[in-house]
Amino acid sequence: MNAIHFSPDGSRLLAATGIAGLRGVAFLFDAASGEKVGEFGGHRDVLYDAEFSPDGSLIATAGYDRTIKIWGAQSGELQRAIDVHKGAVFDLAFHPSGEILASASADQTVKLWRVRDGERLDTLNQPLGEQTSVAFTPDGGFVISAGADSRIHLWTLVSRDAPAINPLRHARFAHEGAIERLAVIEGGDRLVSSAADGSLKLWSLPDLQELHAFPQQPDAAAAVAAKPGAREFVAARLDGSRQSYALPATGVAAGVAERNAAPMPAAAEDASAPVAVAEAEPNDSPRQAVPVPLPAMVSGGIGAPGDADVFRFRALAGQELLVGVNAARSGSKLDSKIEILTAGGEPVERVVLQAVRDSWFTFRGKDSDTSDDFRLQNWREMELNEYLYANGEVVKLWLYPRGPDSGFKVYPGSGKRWTYFGTTANAHPLGEPCYVVQPLPPGSAPPPNGLPVFRLYYENDDDPGRRAGSDSQLLFTAPADGEFLARISDVRGFGGDGFPYTLEIRGSRPDFAVSVGGTNPKVSPGSGREITFNVERREGFDGEIRIDVANLPPGFRTSAPVVIQAGHHSAVGVLFAEPDAADPDPAADEAVAITATAMVRGTEVTRPLGTLGDIGIAPPAKLAVEILREDGSAADPGAPLVFAIRPGETITARVRATRHDFPGRIELGGDDSGRNLPHGLYVDNIGLNGLLIVEGQTEREFFITAAPWVPPGDRFFHLRATADGGQASRPALIRVLPKAESAAR
Repeated sequence: MNAIHFSPDGSRLLAATGIAGLRGVAFLFDAASGEKVGEFGGHRDVLYDAEFSPDGSLIATAGYDRTIKIWGAQSGELQRAIDVHKGAVFDLAFHPSGEILASASADQTVKLWRVRDGERLDTLNQPLGEQTSVAFTPDGGFVISAGADSRIHLWTLVSRDAPAINPLRHARFAHEGAIERLAVIEGGDRLVSSAADGSLKLWSLPDLQELHAFPQQPDAAAAVAAKPGAREFVAARLDGSRQSYALPATGVAAGVAERNAAPMPAAAEDASAPVAVAEAEPNDSPRQAVPVPLPAMVSGGIGAPGDADVFRFRALAGQELLVGVNAARSGSKLDSKIEILTAGGEPVERVVLQAVRDSWFTFRGKDSDTSDDFRLQNWREMELNEYLYANGEVVKLWLYPRGPDSGFKVYPGSGKRWTYFGTTANAHPLGEPCYVVQPLPPGSAPPPNGLPVFRLYYENDDDPGRRAGSDSQLLFTAPADGEFLARISDVRGFGGDGFPYTLEIRGSRPDFAVSVGGTNPKVSPGSGREITFNVERREGFDGEIRIDVANLPPGFRTSAPVVIQAGHHSAVGVLFAEPDAADPDPAADEAVAITATAMVRGTEVTRPLGTLGDIGIAPPAKLAVEILREDGSAADPGAPLVFAIRPGETITARVRATRHDFPGRIELGGDDSGRNLPHGLYVDNIGLNGLLIVEGQTEREFFITAAPWVPPGDRFFHLRATADGGQASRPALIRVLPKAESAAR
């Protein structure tokens, strides 16, 4: 028996079975008497699943012969057969509406079918191994599958009645072994997964965050089933045993690693819940290092001045691990420092930085936080996105100096500056040397060029992303298979009572979270308001993020899709109201849908961001601004104004202000005056006062310059007047063309 299921009313039991290579059949039994009351055959090989539709009127069967059959549950008549899969079908699931059937197959796909006619609605082909389990969430909003690739995939269901692409929302590496079975718990907010390695885990839905790892099973749990009406489930194992589990309220299953000298297996990324490990003194040297399995959550403390704690773990070549400390954030006195060492206690080289240009700080020094006004000698020899090394800190150039009284901005362009290669932000005095550097692989021996070569190792004092304060965080990529050491200390050499910490070592989880600014917008007819999108990048995720805004009320437009470029933290769009736009009703507001989509480790991840809130019509604007061509002409009706530019070029445009009830100076911004221009394009020659239209005037020209390295592409930009609450222009499109020499070739 490969599958058994009760009918929705519990009166019948359906079992999938057969004889390999000969026939497949599903038997229907009366649940009270045990008598067989029906039989559904016609398959050429063994069946792996047989399912009732939610109303009990239909039965679907499938198995090794790759064919899906749908039957009338009462009549036993075959209604249709579907023969599209290229591998065995291991599992079936009906949508709660009964109108969609999902099938999981050995051909590494999940397919969705319209039940009434067998029309294929979509093929979900993102999995990397055969799929053995598929389910819908009780609300019908998501499809979940898992299988031999050890991952759980979750898609947002879009193709409810017609073929459509269903976006992948999550793909979680969940177990070290192939996943056997999934079960959605009563309530639809929890998911249980079992795997061939004997692991059993609990996940949240729909965000697929691991919540709990149950004790290691004595054998693989080949079946898991949720108990109706309860927050419990049953796991049935291949050794014939079964056990009921109640869902834990909070917490994660934990164990304590024993200290021994035997090698430890490396854990795959996100393979299981972290194991709790307690520090055991003495552990100051490589020989005394406390061994920890991965993933691990280590609790300890720096017990005396000059103390250092060392922990030993095993990793595979290319495996990326997060090594992070939680101390200061929890009230500890510890100012932590993390170092990764070889098994013999030698530092592990991370990168070689060869200086290619030298400079020094002019005008004034820098504190350890500011990302603006890096005054540097010979700054015109420097280019955006180049790395700058200064006394152990590495930053990245984000924006050129914008006039005689300004300096570079470094990433992220605002707020506390980011650092790179695990370095820590420092203060820099006036006159301190600094260098533009080129990163090279560890172990490189670059030819001498008269400038220094800096070798950086895997170590960190303060989180480079500036989110963890003075706590350390390090992304470590193992250079080879073997054992490594994590050494934690106080960067000042302090220690004693009040210096506890928690050290986490686990697979990295690149991720992102986008927040929306400018919600509940009130827009004047014929004008626009800005919408801002800010991203929090986590654990090495550095990719591009696309923001889509759908279902806007009539009379409103946006410049979406808005793209947060790779490595950047924000982008700006415009919500524009046509002159005849009316105030939307609440239903129209609720229909707006904002989503953020990005590729994370090769998988497309889409996150819903909600709505824009209460969209409304504001009183008539006191002024309106409009972007014009160089000759003063406006865009054609119904089409955006398009500007073309090549890398290294400067083009001219004009801005016109319509003054309704605003006689004063119209300020359009300083170094941020070209709103949402692609990185490397900027409004040039703005002077000390920025881009503005003085009293008594309504127009002026302005210039847009493109850096020599800017790649081709299209992007919407706009201008915004700071007066009258920030009136924004209708967006214009800037098109970056290939370099002139490339185009000529």
